[in-house]
Amino acid sequence: MDAERIQALIESGLPGARADVRGADGVHFEATVVAEQFAGKLPLARHRLVYATLGDLMGGAIHALALKTLTPAEAAARA
Repeated sequence: MDAERIQALIESGLPGARADVRGADGVHFEATVVAEQFAGKLPLARHRLVYATLGDLMGGAIHALALKTLTPAEAAARA
């Protein structure tokens, strides 16, 4: 598993999302995901949306994924 594939899965599963995924060891990754779909959702619900894009890879090929989930407005406020 590599960061680019995870990024592609997240971005295709959450249309319009931007994902920045990092992880050098092939099983532990961290991602910052910016998506309009997160608006009005608590962090756990946001994480579930991301995990849903990865399906059975979570807990298998992807051992760990640390997430930062932001709406576009939240991301702009941090810039």
